[in-house]
Amino acid sequence: MVVRQLASEVINRIAAGEVVERPASVVKELVENAIDAGAGSIEIVTAAGGKTLIRVTDDGSGMGPEDLRLAVERHCTSKLDEDNLFAIDTLGFRGEALPSIGAVARLSLTSRTVDADTGWALSVEGGRVDEARPAALTAGTVVDVRDLFFATPARLKFLKSDRAEATAITDVVRRLALAHQHIRFVLTGSDRSRTDYPARTGEDGRAARIADVLGADFIDNALAIEAGREGVGLSGLVGRPTFNRANTQHQFLFVNGRPVRDKLLLGALKGAFSDVMARDRHPVAALFISIDPAEVDVNVHPAKADVRFRDPGLVRGLLVGAIKAELQRAGLSATTTSARAALAAFQREPDRAPAFADAGIGGAPRPADGWYRTQAAPAAGAPAYLRTGAAPVAGFAEEAQSGLAGFDAPSAETRAWARPDADAGLERPLGAARAQIHENYILAQTRDGLVIVDAHAAHERLVYERLKDERARSGVARQMLLVPEIIDLPAEDVARLSAAADDLAETGLVLEAFGPGAIAVREVPAVLADRLDIAGLVRDLVDDLAEWDTTSRLADKLDHLAATIACHGSVRTGRRLKPEEMDALLRDMEATPKAGQCNHGRPTFVELKLADIERLFSRR
Repeated sequence: MVVRQLASEVINRIAAGEVVERPASVVKELVENAIDAGAGSIEIVTAAGGKTLIRVTDDGSGMGPEDLRLAVERHCTSKLDEDNLFAIDTLGFRGEALPSIGAVARLSLTSRTVDADTGWALSVEGGRVDEARPAALTAGTVVDVRDLFFATPARLKFLKSDRAEATAITDVVRRLALAHQHIRFVLTGSDRSRTDYPARTGEDGRAARIADVLGADFIDNALAIEAGREGVGLSGLVGRPTFNRANTQHQFLFVNGRPVRDKLLLGALKGAFSDVMARDRHPVAALFISIDPAEVDVNVHPAKADVRFRDPGLVRGLLVGAIKAELQRAGLSATTTSARAALAAFQREPDRAPAFADAGIGGAPRPADGWYRTQAAPAAGAPAYLRTGAAPVAGFAEEAQSGLAGFDAPSAETRAWARPDADAGLERPLGAARAQIHENYILAQTRDGLVIVDAHAAHERLVYERLKDERARSGVARQMLLVPEIIDLPAEDVARLSAAADDLAETGLVLEAFGPGAIAVREVPAVLADRLDIAGLVRDLVDDLAEWDTTSRLADKLDHLAATIACHGSVRTGRRLKPEEMDALLRDMEATPKAGQCNHGRPTFVELKLADIERLFSRR
């Protein structure tokens, strides 16, 4: 075998494959350079999803001709103190971005320092560097990247459509804009509409930038997070459990101002919402972690998307604990989007007149197919009928209306307002029960609106929280196995489990090493004894210990079982509740943590303000 040294151009192209995966990678590197240069305004222009053009213009410190020449050489950087590799406080530092981009594209740099008489320009094409030349430019830098991957055309066929690549660039800019709200970001080009994030300063600057990126709906339905532990700080906003998304693209996590997609942090965020959100839904969040740079390694991934913490358990525990505590403090809450969706369901359908059925109020025709008369004599311009999309509600009428033709008298179960203390709960968050419809939904009146409660979902949450509380107070009951379960494992996994044996015993699992390559399980949680896949559980625990250094898997399984028991033991749809039972359910909800959503993440109630209801009837 003959050993030979590769040409520098080939080396650069190979290295470029690690740094430049797609146009979004180029944008990330160039914008990070602009941020590190102290820019106050950054403009990004793209064409064809960044394949034919990426231009980044900033008003940062700029460079002279000597610095320009070094900037396109590998391993040249102005951002790293070589005497201390563990104090990295800049976004870029390895000196590979510009030479990697220049190796696979046509790269042009134009820059000027504040005190220079003129700017300087330099070009790199397929790794070949030209001499620097004078150029006209105000202070700052312009980096122009054209024909990405023209020098490695095989890479082009692995890129996605122009729209997909443009979307990826947008996501990169959004994340960097969230992390640096004091900088103005402008994203424009022939492949997109213009986006302008103005610089945000002051105490509310971060919240204003979050609203710019994630929208006002998120701000209206978010909880503020502010916590710290042992030198690690956590701040930001998380959406309420009922304000969720179908994927994780709306989760923005930052470590010392660096956007990351770290598995540990994403897993911690999911864990914090584990018992208040469905498994196929994901929370929305913008969270910022501040930590001593010496306590985190940001150089474990070529694109610096992953980080490694010296004490991952501390960071994960802080994030999970802070979010869970805030969810509990938030108590009852309904998202504004749920209320708007409920109101939209009552909007009349345009350009369609209701079909009439048999006689209704006072012998007048009554609309069929879910249409309801709004007023006996509607005001000018007011809708005479609304469509709810549901069958008429039997037995729902005030006593004053009970004698009107076409209405059935309310049953004793629904006449909650007939009790002497019917108004006692009006000042409470969930109000006073007024009726039950479709034998599941409770209608409650508050001072300024209406609350609709899903009785089954609400009671499911109440039972679940009681089961968890009992488990926490009395401990997990264990059952000894008649014959210990022996599970063969690699020696390193046996060592991990043995080290965590005390923690596992607290969750009901007693095990011990059984030779150098096996674990013996002697006791298991009693509630899982008849249905537990012990071998599968132990292997999952090993994976958890290896990846997260946590034993949460067993606790999650216990919580999941408690949720199943709660679901089957809750008020079932179809059961009629007495007025006092409905009021008792409302009061229990007000006193129970996380009662705003069931164990599956669905909302337990929707609140409609009186002003919104009046708008439906053109009273406002």
